[in-house]
Amino acid sequence: MTTEVSFVQTAILGVVQGVTEFLPISSDGHLALGQRLLHTSGGLEMTVLLHAGTLLATFVIFRKEVVELFKALARMVRSPGTVRSDVRAMELIGIFVASVPTAIVGLALKKHVEAWSSVPWIVGVCFLGTGAALLASRFGREEADFQWTPTKAFLVGIAQGLAVLPGLSRSACTLASALLLGAPPKEAFRFSFLLSLPAVGGALLLELKDPGALSRAGGMPGVFGAVVAFFVGLVALLALRGVVSRGKLWAFALYVIPLALLTLTLR
Repeated sequence: MTTEVSFVQTAILGVVQGVTEFLPISSDGHLALGQRLLHTSGGLEMTVLLHAGTLLATFVIFRKEVVELFKALARMVRSPGTVRSDVRAMELIGIFVASVPTAIVGLALKKHVEAWSSVPWIVGVCFLGTGAALLASRFGREEADFQWTPTKAFLVGIAQGLAVLPGLSRSACTLASALLLGAPPKEAFRFSFLLSLPAVGGALLLELKDPGALSRAGGMPGVFGAVVAFFVGLVALLALRGVVSRGKLWAFALYVIPLALLTLTLR
């Protein structure tokens, strides 16, 4: 398998990333399959660079929510005693708390992930895990007056950390766990993708901090793939918001589970 990539190849991978990063079907799993089928790989750096495109798309869609969180942080500094009655302040604390297990689990598994991405049976098993999470989301029951607590946020953070595994969808794991914890669909969607910002941003900084990383990620073709991922990601994220609000997250299992079984047959 060669590490040389063309603009056409990275454009294809960018489309795959843009669609699968937000739809709960695992971007890393699809990128692993896509790189295998295209007989090319930019390694983990390529994957992270493509994630940069969808990270920017998340910022664009959630820019108002990010501003709300900064305002909540200002309120926390001015009046610490009112934090428990401030829904957005509790959400911000939840994001900080959830980011801890995400970082611990993600860093613990990081050294194995790139090797596991090229092993079809591992990707297939993780796809099955995604399918199970999607089906489990049907059993979520919305709590009246739901509010994020450190315990609930910590559990979602663990789910996000495990999603570093290729084939285990971050959005499926975090959305399903939030719904099972009683979050309304709108709050589950909001928390899931706001939580992705520090996680994906941190991974991006870690992988692209040295000058040679961009070259290993495919150079300018890799950047082009990230741009494609950004625009495709905008459309996919808006589409997912509608699906989650209608309570149809589970339907993606109808695609993921057959894909998992197909992946398990690969050698």
